[in-house]
Amino acid sequence: MLFYRPSTIHATIITHPQAIPSFEMPRIACSTKRHHTSLASIGGDVEYLENSPAPPSQHLLFRDASTPAIVAGGTTQHHSSLSRAFGTTAGVDDAKDRNEEKRTAPISRRIHILGLGNVGKLVAHSLAGIPNRPPVTLLFHRRGQVNDWFKEGRSIKILQHGVHEQSTGFDIEIVRHPDHELPSRLRNNDLIDHLIVSVNASATADALLNIVHRLHKDSTVLFLQNGMGILNEVYERVFRDPNTCPKLMLGIVTHRLTTESSFSSSLYGIGTIGIGYIAELQLPGLGATKEASQFIPPSARYLLRTVTRTPFLAAMGLIAPDLYQLQLEKLFISAVIDPLTVMFDCKNGGLLDNFAITRVMRLLIAEISLVIRSLPELQDIPNINMRFSPAKLEYQIISIAKTTATNESTMLRDVKGGRPTDADYLNGYIIRRGEELGIKCVMNYMLMQMVKGKQQIESRKLGGRLPWRDQSDFP
Repeated sequence: MLFYRPSTIHATIITHPQAIPSFEMPRIACSTKRHHTSLASIGGDVEYLENSPAPPSQHLLFRDASTPAIVAGGTTQHHSSLSRAFGTTAGVDDAKDRNEEKRTAPISRRIHILGLGNVGKLVAHSLAGIPNRPPVTLLFHRRGQVNDWFKEGRSIKILQHGVHEQSTGFDIEIVRHPDHELPSRLRNNDLIDHLIVSVNASATADALLNIVHRLHKDSTVLFLQNGMGILNEVYERVFRDPNTCPKLMLGIVTHRLTTESSFSSSLYGIGTIGIGYIAELQLPGLGATKEASQFIPPSARYLLRTVTRTPFLAAMGLIAPDLYQLQLEKLFISAVIDPLTVMFDCKNGGLLDNFAITRVMRLLIAEISLVIRSLPELQDIPNINMRFSPAKLEYQIISIAKTTATNESTMLRDVKGGRPTDADYLNGYIIRRGEELGIKCVMNYMLMQMVKGKQQIESRKLGGRLPWRDQSDFP
């Protein structure tokens, strides 16, 4: 596991004496000569410890100058901290054993962010700007992200009204599935108390499998994603044991952003974030019981309070029924605009003022509206037919398309990049709920299959031009 904490970087070599060439940098720590090669692109000085015993495992450690370096031969506290962080035997098994023990230590203030798309960058940037900011760790899954991080000055930038706001002070880690052969020097098994997930819906389960051994039953996971039905897959593939399942929260983000670079985004539409606590196994709807909604565990309460006290995010806590309706509204808009922009290969504004496209759009809207208005969990909510009527939703979709006329949808960008889309969690969710109600969603089914087909065509084009290599490998 790779750690980085900004400011002046101190380094210490924890290894047996051997000749290691030096290179210019603010004191970087590496444990073997092999690390020197990987750090050469970063540049810096290496401080060598002559008589330090060999560490239990080799690691690359970036530390902030404000915290004391952990070196071999230090105090007992240092040794136990090193053992806790990196493990002397099978790290994953140690983490699982710790998950089974009763936690007596106070809940950590540290927040981990998994997924650094536009939403992840916005949340990290906003948390860095509040008083008494919590420690924030960015979780990377590709080595290329580390290179981009240093190239862009180890900071996150948000462009608003022509002005770049820059935030620093983040730690970084590289994560990998525990079953994969990740070198011990890059492996970290510290428990995660608070996790914000903002990866694409299609990659959520796989991303969580990389760190599930570090989560425990008192952890809190906040999902900030587009689409619905994600929790079903997470319960089936990741948190199959309800006794060890973390506390889960869902969030709906209405801020509108575009990507400028790997760690820079442009905020062109200010919105809000609605967050709700989800009791265990509340599927497929989010109708919380009275007992579940009245009690929020300490870790979830801390994460909720931290996010809602961030002015830039304009976040608010919601009860489950209100959160569910907001989810459906955003899903409705995305399930219409995103796949249509893929099929017509146009920006959002290209869907406007086109009679043929408008007829297709209205057929799609009518089908989705019928499914949502027929959901049994919404029948006791007043004015649900008016809120999700075809006319009202068409007006909302046209308004969003006008506001974002010059932008490409996320799904279109994914298709052009040959990446999997979220169609299964947008139109696919409507299809699944329609089948439960006996409604055949032929428009949604056709559109979803067309999007998948086009994504496969683009993926094969890119695969034929470029050599394939798993960028998550770390030699």
